[in-house]
Amino acid sequence: MDSLTQIALGSAITVAVMGRRTAVWKAALWGGVAGTLPDLDALIDHGDAILNMVLHRAESHSLIFLTVLSPVLAWLVSRIHGEQALWRRWWLALWLTLFTHPLLDSMTVYGTQLLQPFSDYPLGVNSMFIIDPAYTLPLLLGVIVALALRGQRRSLGWNAAGLALSTVYLGWSVVAQQVATGVARESLQQEGVTTERLLVTPAPFNTVLWRLVAITPTHYHEGYYSLLDGRSTVRWTTHERGIELIERYGTANPVARIARFSHGFYRLRQTPDGRLQVTDLRMGQEPDYAFNFDVGPLDAVGSVAASHRSSRPDTNAALAWLWQRARGADLLPMGAALAAPR
Repeated sequence: MDSLTQIALGSAITVAVMGRRTAVWKAALWGGVAGTLPDLDALIDHGDAILNMVLHRAESHSLIFLTVLSPVLAWLVSRIHGEQALWRRWWLALWLTLFTHPLLDSMTVYGTQLLQPFSDYPLGVNSMFIIDPAYTLPLLLGVIVALALRGQRRSLGWNAAGLALSTVYLGWSVVAQQVATGVARESLQQEGVTTERLLVTPAPFNTVLWRLVAITPTHYHEGYYSLLDGRSTVRWTTHERGIELIERYGTANPVARIARFSHGFYRLRQTPDGRLQVTDLRMGQEPDYAFNFDVGPLDAVGSVAASHRSSRPDTNAALAWLWQRARGADLLPMGAALAAPR
């Protein structure tokens, strides 16, 4: 999730656990710090854009390593504030804050390596977009009220309510995802499309509109389903994966890394100047994706460091389409004009 959300969650958890045992501002401050710590790995440059992607949310998001860090951080905080008697309470609060950071991240589509160093599997539940105001605002409101009322009993109740509402929203996202998954599978069956894998993930900023990506051996199909749709079918568009390029370059290190990290949701394309481009299909929408990578000329793939080539849609047009489509408007995906014939 985004940094603001992680800070808000960390502050809310620490305020709730510390209660009136310490000043609310101390709990909120250190909760925010602990909520930020795991994401500092984004500052590390591994010298290659693909490595920067697949090594983000790795060791710094390990439940094991964060559990080991928590008593050390709690000792430091209790010493700074002269609250050694509260060390165990600080430990519990900061452990929960550190522990929930990667758990929340794993609700998104990116991929979080929770079990490092024993497993580098990038887990993604895919039920939350990285920025979702409906999740973040209750947390922020609860913490702000707690700070404003300085730890009065009713202020802590506001904070607890914010935590409860945000947690219920996480549960709702999983339920909504299952509804959209059922519709997607039924629609694909009606279309006669046999898929290797199916991705169901929320469109930006909400859990009402869901983006669907179905992978076949040679193509990928993109569609959208809104919980407010008046119909239970999906308008799919079809796009080439670059199967000839995959057969030739699929085992090359940079391509194989993205293939594994994206759980197979990727494509290959040759650029006009004869270079190979690999795209993670999970984050973005046709024709624009957050993670495109140039991995070198066709005769020397992987011989140079991969470079990031993200593309973004026109913001106003994308938001207008998103708003209309989420409300159930019968619109094709924005990249429909680039779709291959079925």
